[in-house]
Amino acid sequence: MAETGAGASGRQKIGLIIGLGTAQTLAWASSYYLVAFVAGPQARDLGIEINTIFAAFTGALLVAALVGPRVGRTIDLIGGREVLAVSNLLFAGGLALMAVAHTAPLLWAGWLLIGAGMGLGLYDAAFATLGRIYGTAARPSITGITLIAGFASTVGWPLTAWGVDTIGWRDTCLAWAAAHMLLGLPLNLVVLPRLRSAAPSATEQAASPPQVVMDRNMWLLGFAFAAGWVVAAALAAHLPRLLEISGATTAQILIASVLLGPAQVAARAIEATLMSRVHPLMTARACMLTHPVGAGALMLGGGVMAAPFVLLHGGGHGILTVARGTVPLAVFGAKDYGYRLGLLGAPTRIGQAFAPLVFSLIIDRIGSGALFVTSAICIAASVALFAVRMPEQVDGKT
Repeated sequence: MAETGAGASGRQKIGLIIGLGTAQTLAWASSYYLVAFVAGPQARDLGIEINTIFAAFTGALLVAALVGPRVGRTIDLIGGREVLAVSNLLFAGGLALMAVAHTAPLLWAGWLLIGAGMGLGLYDAAFATLGRIYGTAARPSITGITLIAGFASTVGWPLTAWGVDTIGWRDTCLAWAAAHMLLGLPLNLVVLPRLRSAAPSATEQAASPPQVVMDRNMWLLGFAFAAGWVVAAALAAHLPRLLEISGATTAQILIASVLLGPAQVAARAIEATLMSRVHPLMTARACMLTHPVGAGALMLGGGVMAAPFVLLHGGGHGILTVARGTVPLAVFGAKDYGYRLGLLGAPTRIGQAFAPLVFSLIIDRIGSGALFVTSAICIAASVALFAVRMPEQVDGKT
C-alpha cells in the first residue's frame, strides 16, 4: 500500500470519495456526455455537417488515448492532485474556446483541448490517483467515486439540454467552463493529498523507467476492457434506435432509457456491498455476460423486454467501469498502477471513438441483428477474462 493510505482516517476517506466523485461527475457531464446535446446546435450555428462535430469528438477521444500512458506514469510518480487540477484547466479552456468559435477549425481545437482534459481527468486518472494513495486497498474508494459519478449522464444531459434551450449552446459551454474553475478545480486541490515529496528525482525517473511488460494478462485485459467499452459506446449512441427496431414503443423506449443510469449505480452498490469479498476478476467475468442475456430476452420478447434489457446491460456496464480500475490492481498490484491503466485504457478509448460510427453502419445493414454482434463481443470479452491467470498473492509491493 502506498505510504499515505495507511494513516488516512475514515472521515478523510469519505470526504475524498465525495469530493473526487463530485469532480468526476462534472468532468464526465461536461465532456463525454456533452456532445449529444451540443453537436446539432454547433453544426447549425457554424453551417457545417453534424458528422464534422462527431469527427471532432472522435479526435478528442483519440487525444485522450494518446496521453493516457504518460498521464498514468505521472500520477505514479507525483500523485493525482496536480494532474486532475490541470485537467480542470484544460476542460475550462476547451469549453471556453468552443463558446467563442465561429469557424470549424477553432471548434475542432476546442474539442481536442477537451480531449486532453479527458485524458488527464476521467476515470483512469482518478483510479490511478486512488491507487497511488491507498495501494491495493483502493477498491472501495474506486467503487465509491463511480457510485457518485454514475449519475453524470442523469445530471449532465438535462442540464445541458436545459442550457441549450434557454441560454444557447455557447453560454452553456461557458457555464460548464465556470463550473470547472469554481467547483472542479477547488475540489481536486482540496480533497486530494499532496504526494510530490514521495516522487523520485528526475535522474531517478530516467534511470528507472516503468517496468510494465505487455504479457499475456495485459493483452487479455486490454482486449476485454476495450470490447466491453465498445459495446457500451455503441449502445450509448444507438440505444433508442435499437429498442425501436426491436419492437419497443415510444413509451417503452423512454422508460427503458431512464433506467440506464440507475441500473449502473445500483450494480455498483451491489458490487460494493454484497460482492465486496469476491475477487474483482470474478465479478468482471460475470458482468460481461449480462448484456448477452438481456439482448437475448429483447430479441425473443420484443419491446416488452426493453426495460429488462437496459437493466441488464446497464448493470453489467456499471460493474465493468469499476472492474476497469480494480482488476488490474488486484492482478498486478499497486506498482506502476497508473501507467498500467494508461496502457490498458488506450485501446478502450480508441474503440469508444469509432464504435458509434461502426455500429451505425452495422445497424443500417442488419437492424436488430446488431445485438448478435454486441453479444458476441461481450462473450469474447468474458472468455478473455476467464483466460486471465489469477495471482497467487498480490500486495502493494509487487
